[in-house]
Amino acid sequence: MTGDAAPPGWSAPPARPFTLAVDVGGTGIKASVLDAADQMVADRVRVPTTYPLAPDRFVDVVSTLVAPLPAYDRVAVGFPGVVRRGRIVTAPHFVTEDGPGTEVVPDLLTAWRGFDLSTAIASRLGRPTRVANDADLQGMAVVSGHGLEMVVTLGTGVGTALFLEGALAPHLELAHHPFRKGDTYNEQLGDAALQRVGPDKWRRRVDRALRNFTDLVNFDRCYLGGGNARHLHGHLVPPFEVVDNVAGILGGIRLWEREAHL
Repeated sequence: MTGDAAPPGWSAPPARPFTLAVDVGGTGIKASVLDAADQMVADRVRVPTTYPLAPDRFVDVVSTLVAPLPAYDRVAVGFPGVVRRGRIVTAPHFVTEDGPGTEVVPDLLTAWRGFDLSTAIASRLGRPTRVANDADLQGMAVVSGHGLEMVVTLGTGVGTALFLEGALAPHLELAHHPFRKGDTYNEQLGDAALQRVGPDKWRRRVDRALRNFTDLVNFDRCYLGGGNARHLHGHLVPPFEVVDNVAGILGGIRLWEREAHL
């Protein structure tokens, strides 16, 4: 797509710049291209996340995934781990032999630590690239910009992000802190736990976690996203709100509107 013609169903051509947004998860990697008005100019593409997944292999997977998509001007990647200035600090899913909960592979731990993912993706795709934590990226798409707002993502694991008057706070990996019975939030609320205990018991755990986060953060509003947040529809009242999982894609534009030091 060149941007000179309107796609079917559009009243006007999509506006540049086009942003390739990649949402990386522990079970799947999704991508689409957005125009300047937050509209997808192509359907999302998705591939399952496979393990073990070394950094070079990850770049190969992303390159293959996005090949069918329309041309784009820049790239935004939401990554499940701590990211600073485009470099990976932690990659808890991808340092394991067969996904979350399996044995950590020392060689993968070394390979991912400090890996310059933004440069690697930019080199492969030929477009400027920014990388941020996936929960931070989702939050950029949903926060109102008023007060203290928290984002909690519930998928393969648990992600969190904080925003004060719309400004992103330094990232905290609350998911890896103790929660109950000697387990972390990830271990008690991740997808494996949901499949093991069922949605009713899982929702009770989520409720307890949200009460903990309320006492810890004292936020004005909390947004629940990620693939498993759908199990919370009809079970939450303000200040909690379930948001569409597509936010992981839509946050890509917001990442480019922020300072590059993220």
